[in-house]
Amino acid sequence: MAFMEKPPAGKVLLDDTVPLTAQIEASQSLHSHTEYIIRVQRGVSAENSWQIVRRYSDFDLLNNSLQISTLSLPLPPKKLIGNMEREFIAERQKGLQAYLDVITTHHILSNCELVKKFLDPNSYSVNYTEIALQHVSMFFRSEPKWEVVEPLKDIGWRIRKKYFLMKIKNQPKERLVLSWADLGPDKYLSDKDLQYAVKLLSSCSHPYIYKITFATANESSALVIRPFSEKGTLKDLIYKAKPKDPFLKKYCNPKKIQGLELQQIKTYGRQILEVLKFLHEKGFPYGHLHSANVMLDGDTCKLLDLENSLLGLPSFYRSYFSQFRKINTLEGVDVHCFGHLLYEMTYGRPPDTIPVESFPPAPSVFVVSVLESILTCEAMKNGMPTVSRLLQMPLFSDVLLTNSEKPQFKIPTKLKEALKISKECIEKRLTEEQKLIHQHRRLTRAQSHHGSEEEKKKRKILARKKSKRSAYESGEEHSAKYSNSNNSGSGASSPLTSPSSPTPPSTAGASSIPPAPPPPPLPPAAPPLSTEVPTPQPDVSASRGALLSSIQNFQKGTLKKTKTCDYSAPRIS
Repeated sequence: MAFMEKPPAGKVLLDDTVPLTAQIEASQSLHSHTEYIIRVQRGVSAENSWQIVRRYSDFDLLNNSLQISTLSLPLPPKKLIGNMEREFIAERQKGLQAYLDVITTHHILSNCELVKKFLDPNSYSVNYTEIALQHVSMFFRSEPKWEVVEPLKDIGWRIRKKYFLMKIKNQPKERLVLSWADLGPDKYLSDKDLQYAVKLLSSCSHPYIYKITFATANESSALVIRPFSEKGTLKDLIYKAKPKDPFLKKYCNPKKIQGLELQQIKTYGRQILEVLKFLHEKGFPYGHLHSANVMLDGDTCKLLDLENSLLGLPSFYRSYFSQFRKINTLEGVDVHCFGHLLYEMTYGRPPDTIPVESFPPAPSVFVVSVLESILTCEAMKNGMPTVSRLLQMPLFSDVLLTNSEKPQFKIPTKLKEALKISKECIEKRLTEEQKLIHQHRRLTRAQSHHGSEEEKKKRKILARKKSKRSAYESGEEHSAKYSNSNNSGSGASSPLTSPSSPTPPSTAGASSIPPAPPPPPLPPAAPPLSTEVPTPQPDVSASRGALLSSIQNFQKGTLKKTKTCDYSAPRIS
């Protein structure tokens, strides 16, 4: 087959769901415009970052393209006069940073091709629509019964997956959808196993799995054809959207937010859990549950895109569950994604944050009970419940399923073993990513705590106390050394003491010779001095500390009193 003979496209197996963050580092004025230097980072590793330069006109062009979402984005307004003043540039830089923060944290906008190309032009320079057309054209050469009606532009959220509305030539009224997808970073099946597994999908028969008309794959991509449903997906029902409209237009800013009725929530939820249980028992990895991957066929929900896990494509909610280390299996991923879907069915919109701290009023307390078991902080810490456990909960246990179609999906033993190994590899990459995110979060928390004002004050006080303690201990040490040196020196030479009273001269001949005047009084005796020469200390500050300590410890009361005899007055014999 010509499609199978297509050589692999030159590409990087990049995970498009890894968040990009952007920080404006500086601005520079060149002639009549200002350029902003932006540091962009993929994921938590600072090594995986690069610089881009953007003007205000680039931001304005991006914002105009994103208007299809009908979101009110905080782009600073234009200014024609005075736009080169320093104060204005600084203020505009703050506004542009706020704009970048919004588009990189919004779940749908951050994953769209427009934002990715703006922040990472090198990784997203390929025109995937043209590549998809090339592959589809090659396919039609060998399968002439198919014909393209029109491209369905941007109806999905994936950058590397494109859709076309098709028909069969001899059945012109029947409409089908062809989807073409590039291989992803979690593709671990061999090319041979991949091709066999993708072809096998068309033989899968289950009341809650959407039928595949045709599927094929090569070493670089896959092509799948399904019937087109005018009713659209479960997400189209919730958001009251038209299936052919672009993803950004349909789901970014719904006009009316309204959840489904309780009976719909119970029935659709039970049907989805049943098909998840079936896939888990078959050992078939899924991991791609969200409301846009659930097709509505009357009152029945049917799962889409079973091929995604075979092709190694990352999940729509990966940036959420990669934050929690307890969600480390594809079964756990499916349950977590089911929590998102149940929240959306109940409230008509996705949750604002994960984990969810409190839930708005719901049609039933049983709905909240299920949501609490999946989306709360406690659930993230303890791990996800099993699908079987959810089926036993009151919300779903009393739902009667009327469909009598018998499920059929025969997977050969050899392929089942290959799928098991592939599943383990997918889970290993997820675990490694979660570990990096956890380490980064701990480091960030420690740095934030270390840099807080309260912590800075504590460190200053501790440093001051330590300095005082060190000076005191140093003074005590040198004082003890000084005292020891004095004691050791007393054995070598006697210390100086106060002289006793002088002996009076003999009275013989005193009549002819007057007595000599007495010597002047001696000064008070000084403390004992050692005859040993102290070893010079290299540390000047320590010597000063010792001297200061010696002076402070000097006590005048320890000096011995002296007696003075005054012989200066003349004596008459």
